[in-house]
Amino acid sequence: MSDEREDVAAELRRVGEEARRRAIRAADPPAAPPTLATDKPRPRPKDESPEPEPAPMPPDASAVNTAWRTEHTPPGGLRGLLYRFLDRILRPRFEGQQAFNARQVQLDNEALRYIDERFAATHRHYDRILGLYGRHLEEADQRHLILQEELLVHVRDLVRRIDLVLAEGDRGRLALEFALEDARARLVRLEETLQRRL
Repeated sequence: MSDEREDVAAELRRVGEEARRRAIRAADPPAAPPTLATDKPRPRPKDESPEPEPAPMPPDASAVNTAWRTEHTPPGGLRGLLYRFLDRILRPRFEGQQAFNARQVQLDNEALRYIDERFAATHRHYDRILGLYGRHLEEADQRHLILQEELLVHVRDLVRRIDLVLAEGDRGRLALEFALEDARARLVRLEETLQRRL
């Protein structure tokens, strides 16, 4: 019976010493966790702007500008006499048609100029809008890169803190195990002492 108690006591001493060694090892500061291999975020390279497409050719108004007059040189002879007679009768109508043609050519020229200026103004307006929008997107990309870096730093810090808490928890558990084993060993010694006295 005493051999059995001695075996148990020896086993308890061995377990206590092992717990003490683990507690001493756990008292060492935990090693820093390995850093994650991440590339530092880099801004996205700017896209090259595409070559502008050639603008379509504006309509040629030179033919209308030269052909708007309705005057002809009067023929000679009998036909010329008839022409001059009809010209006196129809001149107000011809002059009205000529004035209308002149105004129509002016309107066409002004409409073409307006369309050209309107297209140019529209392109300038949209170029400004696209420039502002592109700048806004670049600023948003920069803010995202900054947030990404801050998030990586925060996650690494969080991993270190978790490792530290786990190491402290293990150290506390090992210390309690050691204290329990020590209490068991003392209890066994007390029992042995009591048994000897009896």
